[in-house]
Amino acid sequence: MGDSCCSGTVDLRAMQAKQRRVLMIVLAINLATFAMMLSAAIYGGSSSLLSGSLDNLGDALTYLLSLAVIGASGRAKARVALFKGLLIFGAAVAVAVQIGWRLRHPGVPIFEAMGVAALANLAFNGVCLWMLTPYRHGDVNMASAWECSRNDVYEGCAVLLATAGVWWFDAGWPDLLIGAALLLLFLGSAWRVLRSGWRSYRAA
Repeated sequence: MGDSCCSGTVDLRAMQAKQRRVLMIVLAINLATFAMMLSAAIYGGSSSLLSGSLDNLGDALTYLLSLAVIGASGRAKARVALFKGLLIFGAAVAVAVQIGWRLRHPGVPIFEAMGVAALANLAFNGVCLWMLTPYRHGDVNMASAWECSRNDVYEGCAVLLATAGVWWFDAGWPDLLIGAALLLLFLGSAWRVLRSGWRSYRAA
């Protein structure tokens, strides 16, 4: 019996150590892509790039919080999941404000900057999603981290679509349209994470 308990403890610690390594890698990737996307958004004047950069920053904070509660109680993980949902909602609000500003100050983004940044961002986000996929059905902490990473991949594909639209039509409205679509994606994701976190909090 004692050997079985010790084995269970070792397995749990090994699993938690693996989760920490994964989260540290995706945290570093998201910090790097945030800086890259923000610079490209400012240079290129793109709403969709800005939404992507804010999403990456929110994800970096999400992964940092996820690291902090590995091995913590179910209620602590639920609280962090609720905070993650609020971060996603905050990113949606920021994108909405930027879209409103762009509607008042129309312009055509630089599609070359959009394309290069979007391709690099999608590649790195694909790596993050691949690393987190084994945990997508785990506890609320890792599942919400996977949800954020999946959103990043959707966002990367959407920005590429916006880039193609800006190039094809030589206009800024495809960028605004994709930005609005990402806004809806963020709102839906925030609702799912908040709902899951609240359920876990009540259950705990």
